[in-house]
Amino acid sequence: MHTFAAISGIVILLAVLLDAFETVVLPRRVRRQFRITSWFYRNTWRPWARIASHIQSQTRRETMLGYFGPLSMIALLGLWACGLILAFALLQFAGGEHLSLADQPITFRLLLYHSGETFFTLGYGDITPASTTARILSVSEAGMGFAFLGVVIGYLPTIYTAFSRREIEISLLDARAGSPPSATELLTRAVKSLDQGTLDRLFHDWERWAAEVLESHLSYPVLSFYRSQHSNQSWLGALTVVLDASALVIAGIDGISSEQALWTFKMARHAIVDLAQVVNARYDPNAHDRLNPDDLQLLRSRLAEKGLQLRSGAAAEQKLMQLRLQYEPYVLAIARNLYISLPSWVRHDGGKDNWQAGPWDRIIQAQGLGRISSHRAAAGADDHF
Repeated sequence: MHTFAAISGIVILLAVLLDAFETVVLPRRVRRQFRITSWFYRNTWRPWARIASHIQSQTRRETMLGYFGPLSMIALLGLWACGLILAFALLQFAGGEHLSLADQPITFRLLLYHSGETFFTLGYGDITPASTTARILSVSEAGMGFAFLGVVIGYLPTIYTAFSRREIEISLLDARAGSPPSATELLTRAVKSLDQGTLDRLFHDWERWAAEVLESHLSYPVLSFYRSQHSNQSWLGALTVVLDASALVIAGIDGISSEQALWTFKMARHAIVDLAQVVNARYDPNAHDRLNPDDLQLLRSRLAEKGLQLRSGAAAEQKLMQLRLQYEPYVLAIARNLYISLPSWVRHDGGKDNWQAGPWDRIIQAQGLGRISSHRAAAGADDHF
């Protein structure tokens, strides 16, 4: 029994420490089949998302889904702490001797309590290690408790710093591509300053942003579950719009160079493919087509209205289709796993962008119309006299 407890304690201790190291410290994706973190997210995200999917309001549903990221991170830290406490309790049971101030028999339940107070450095002194092995284990566990606290203090700010950097560019996309964003809006809104290289600079900025998202989300996979500030925005939607827009430029728009768009497409596609593996996305051969012929025709007309001529013909359409096939299956799979609504190629609604909306808009408009009417009435009276 003591031998089994010792082996179990060592296995649990090493498994938790390795998983915590790979999740918090190691800045790269781990390809091992079983990991505590992967198992934890697979078994918590799916039921959480299913419950949220029954909420009819999109805003409330996104709020519910947005709670998962921060809560899961706290729960994961708690799971690691419980694993370490259990592991040291098993090791204390296997090889330690203890004294109790109440002269109670030392059971495993008491050792579990002793392990918990040692880990969190409470030090009540009601159970005292009496052997060399027990003392070494107690000191080691207390030191590990301090290290665990340091990990928590360092881990949380790092996560939120990476999240903030990601969201800044997503917010900037609002005025440039609409809310929700679309590739058509991104290109048509930039058309007035294409001669100044605005589109190339925009693609260059998003190339760097895609690289930062790839690095941060591989190092800290929990960021994939963090939702954006607005329900019609997301990191996946932003990446998709950038891929859509760069694919259109690469497929051929008269008068626009495709060199920078190609670099951006490569980087964004790299990010999408790697992150699909992080969230355990699966290919769906029956996924819907994001760009049907009617939308493609509408896209052409919208671009043409702004003087952008998308190349037509079988060769151009085949090239666009090949570009889409390189990333759309991954995008659709990630969206299905994370319950994220993907932006369309062309906006069909005439809604306001996020920067145009506000809680007082109707009141302000009503007051403004009233003032205009008053001014007109006053002007009419002056004309009368």
